[in-house]
Amino acid sequence: MRKREKRSKQLRFFLLFGCLLTAILILFISMAGRKEFTTPHKFGLEVIGPFQTAISHASNYVSGFWDKYLALINVRRENEQLRQELLKYKIANIEYREAVATNIRLQKLLELKESLPPPTLTAEIIGKDPSLWFRTLTINRGSSDGVQKGMPVVTVEGVVGQVLTSSPNYSKVLLATDPNSAIDVITQKTRVQGIVKGLGREAFALHYVLKSAVVEKDDYVLTSGLGGVFPKGLMVGTVSGIKKSRRGMFQDIEIEPAVDFSQLEYLIIIMKKYSLTED
Repeated sequence: MRKREKRSKQLRFFLLFGCLLTAILILFISMAGRKEFTTPHKFGLEVIGPFQTAISHASNYVSGFWDKYLALINVRRENEQLRQELLKYKIANIEYREAVATNIRLQKLLELKESLPPPTLTAEIIGKDPSLWFRTLTINRGSSDGVQKGMPVVTVEGVVGQVLTSSPNYSKVLLATDPNSAIDVITQKTRVQGIVKGLGREAFALHYVLKSAVVEKDDYVLTSGLGGVFPKGLMVGTVSGIKKSRRGMFQDIEIEPAVDFSQLEYLIIIMKKYSLTED
């Protein structure tokens, strides 16, 4: 520690001495005015020249470095501002696209409402039942809106299900894919009637179709209007599989739902009270 302090003092002494010598030389030269330089003057100029050059280079370097540093700070600020503006525009674009998509869905629902027997009521899905026993949805309409058990629920793509129960402000909808659900249907081409029941997954089974009846794959399955449950002609699904086993009187027919139950957001309730299921 003592050696370091001693060296530091020596270094400060030499620096101070150098500065004083430089100042004396500068003063000595400046006093010459316009007089002719003598040999000592020339010698002093030669001595001080390298110091002035070094000081000038150092000054230019520091000045250039500082300018670059300030420029870099400004660039960072501009980049941050651009990022914030870009984020703002992205959020605005997402909100705009969502608004457009919602408007399109609501417009389609409005068109569907006009084609359904009045009165009808639009509802929004606010929850899904995680239960393994029932496949249900919760909507933001209840008995205070006139919603009652058994009322059919549809969307633009087709049949969704029926109201299972309701409280003053909310209701549960039993999905058509639930095994406890049953819908009277008819095939569009061959006009074969039957009852669609849920399989507990994203599929239906068409029951009570005799083996002698003609059912074509990819044929549309629509509500028949029988039983007073759903209006006639609503889309239920498409025939996706047909099997005729040796035993029994009926065909095994699977129906692919027209509705994507995982993408539901808004529903329409047909404000009439019907029976919840059929056997």
